[in-house]
Amino acid sequence: MKILIGADTYAPDVNGASYFAQRLAASLAGRHQVHVVCPSTDRENRTVFSAGVIEHRIGSLPVLRRKDFRFCSPLGLVSRVREVLEFAEPDVVHVQSHFFLCRALVQAATELGIPVVATNHFMPENLTHYLPFGERLHDWAWADAARVLSRAHVVTAPTPYAAALAERSGVAGPVLAISCGMDLSRFRVGAPTAAFRLRYGVPARPTIAYVGRLDREKNLDVLVRALPAVREKVADAQVMLVGTGAEKRALTRLAAKLGVAEALVFTGFVADEDLPAAYAAADVFVNAGTAELQSLVTLEAMASGKPVLGADASALPHLVHDGDNGYLFPPGDSATLAARLIDVLASPARAASMGRRSRALAEEHDVNRTVVAFEELYELPMRAPAVLAGQSS
Repeated sequence: MKILIGADTYAPDVNGASYFAQRLAASLAGRHQVHVVCPSTDRENRTVFSAGVIEHRIGSLPVLRRKDFRFCSPLGLVSRVREVLEFAEPDVVHVQSHFFLCRALVQAATELGIPVVATNHFMPENLTHYLPFGERLHDWAWADAARVLSRAHVVTAPTPYAAALAERSGVAGPVLAISCGMDLSRFRVGAPTAAFRLRYGVPARPTIAYVGRLDREKNLDVLVRALPAVREKVADAQVMLVGTGAEKRALTRLAAKLGVAEALVFTGFVADEDLPAAYAAADVFVNAGTAELQSLVTLEAMASGKPVLGADASALPHLVHDGDNGYLFPPGDSATLAARLIDVLASPARAASMGRRSRALAEEHDVNRTVVAFEELYELPMRAPAVLAGQSS
């Protein structure tokens, strides 16, 4: 089968949607011819062959105020991606967003009669933080997403929460819940940590970890505010923040104000091959975000056998089962988060038990199941073209 994946964010971008698209492409490439259409790292168009995947890189521009992200200008974009589709002749197009590049792919594929599968990784809350009057744009942002996604033959989302949210927000259903999946052989219990600690300057102390972008919607100030209370009971506890982002300076200032600056460790960017060791170096993982449609980093921590603490919001309760593999805490509640962290760090036996449950739950998200589920969706046009034609009308 020829499969073309469209992604407005892809390597070298660091975020969940980018990682999902990369892992899906790599997993499919062993059995199918896989093309990826994604932004270039500059203004030039180019086609490259990378790890079994044919990448069609479309010239792009940096996003204002977020220079680590790039976008493809909509000017002439439909014609450009139509050329790619006519060259690749895919059996199906699988887009990962409704933004400029994927929007153009949906239009061109529809005009050429190529079936479209769409996966939604979008919540307006992840965008409106960076826009003037962003909160007022919430409903418009969902309406815009729904207009594009509803043109696909099949729409998926990573969790039942995400699927229901998309339907409530106007996406024509049913929206199917398919996990982003987890590479259980790569993220595993007991990865060695000595080289990681040396390379990234992480002391061997009780460690509370977060992995991901250091951006405002991740609510990392909640974790930093919990640290003083934790250190009253676990004196040498530290918070390890793995990643980069705009909030580093503010978090550093907050830690200094609270008197815990020496207990806040920033690793900076961590190479992909070092990520398993980053999770292994942690005793507990925390996600205080309130705009998660699944959270790959939480799944990675679970696959690594770690207790996980998450804000009781969005899709995190699908992964964090309160009192089982970790704890939920009210969004923004640093005091409750601190109490839960103390509970985990002060009881190695409880932490180990929760870690084992995390691993067992992560095994339900084996990436091989995800790949098979999408392969079945991709085959639908050949098995039941009339049904799909009716869905897209």
